[in-house]
Amino acid sequence: MNFLACDLGGTKVLLGIFEREINDDSPKLLFKKKYVSSDWDSFELILEDFLKNECKNITHPSSACFAVAGPLSNNNAKIMNLSWNISGNKLKNKFKFEQCELINDFAVQIYGIPFLKKNQYSTIQNGANSKGNNKDLHAIVGAGTGLGIARGIISGSKVKVLASEGGHVEYSPKSELEWELKIWLKNSLKVERISCERIISGTGLSRIAEWRLSKSDADDHPLQKYFKKIKISDAIRKQLPQKICNLSKGGDQLMTEVERIWLGAYASLLGDVALQELCFGGLWISGGTAPKHFKNFKSDLFMKQFLDKGRLKDILKTIPMKVILDEEFGLFSAACRAKMLLKT
Repeated sequence: MNFLACDLGGTKVLLGIFEREINDDSPKLLFKKKYVSSDWDSFELILEDFLKNECKNITHPSSACFAVAGPLSNNNAKIMNLSWNISGNKLKNKFKFEQCELINDFAVQIYGIPFLKKNQYSTIQNGANSKGNNKDLHAIVGAGTGLGIARGIISGSKVKVLASEGGHVEYSPKSELEWELKIWLKNSLKVERISCERIISGTGLSRIAEWRLSKSDADDHPLQKYFKKIKISDAIRKQLPQKICNLSKGGDQLMTEVERIWLGAYASLLGDVALQELCFGGLWISGGTAPKHFKNFKSDLFMKQFLDKGRLKDILKTIPMKVILDEEFGLFSAACRAKMLLKT
């Protein structure tokens, strides 16, 4: 029996057909296809193309799960920057799915955790001394274009997802330098408050660099030309995180400083989430930046900031922390949920 999974974002749409394996709980990918969102007038046209042209020689999928980057209500979603309105019920009826569900593209990742294979993640901290604690509680945090946070209760293959907007909590500076950054951001963005997402995301990394390069000792830095172009094209900003990381790896002192501030803020937030959720089942780091920064997550700098919670430091040492290395974990997780829907 086949089922369909979709990771639907503002930039791209990734669709896949999966099947159940007899001796394996994880969904097996049969094939997938990526679409550029802006090339299509509606999501229904993309789905119709996929099912008619890519799936004509297989059994029609019985269930479907669509992970969407946008606000959800009553199985309906709005993809803001594409002006797409998507109805799960309409998709179910039009494409004759037995079950069809829309879910937040970050919260869906909780469904993938119980079915992960060893090559899809790596462990930073085992949390080996947490034997007496409830291991059903999990939390996942991911910095990419934005900052996502979700929680879940996982008991065997049974999963309960608890969505969160924790990425928008207030950013709390821990040094005079970070206070300076926060004030600069408020003035630059003309906002009254700075959320963690403004700092801990790919966009946040570029803004930290922009702040650092606004100082007089950085007038001749090679990235200056990109920040001048940002005012013309916001697409340039999306290219900057990789350039910043490459310069840091190459020994650029200013970009190393920028990356350290970003990593410190990320680690501190993870410590806050771990204390708030007491997720003894696992604290998972996901998102587009996770595979790229895996070595940094294992660094002394990162772990020091994560554990820097005063009297509660020892609790953090008992919480397992792992990094998702699978860059298509969103699609995989949607497939895990679509597989579960077959049983309902």
